[in-house]
Amino acid sequence: MPSLNVTFTDEELEEVRAAAAAEGKSLKQYVHDLPLRERQRRQFVRYAASWGETHRAEFDDAFPDEIPPGARERGADAA
Repeated sequence: MPSLNVTFTDEELEEVRAAAAAEGKSLKQYVHDLPLRERQRRQFVRYAASWGETHRAEFDDAFPDEIPPGARERGADAA
């Protein structure tokens, strides 16, 4: 199985150890899970941004006072 050696400063390693302990994981498991969690976070953010764009008109209709001033000006020019 492939492996990876990662170098940390003493301070960084202490921070990573503390984070692992806070999650109740071993250091090895915590470092293993980090890139997987980051991939899931990016996927969630992409979906959330896409969902927001899809439903922007509904939000703008329901909350007209919440439209940012720049968007209001563009909307007035487009009308």
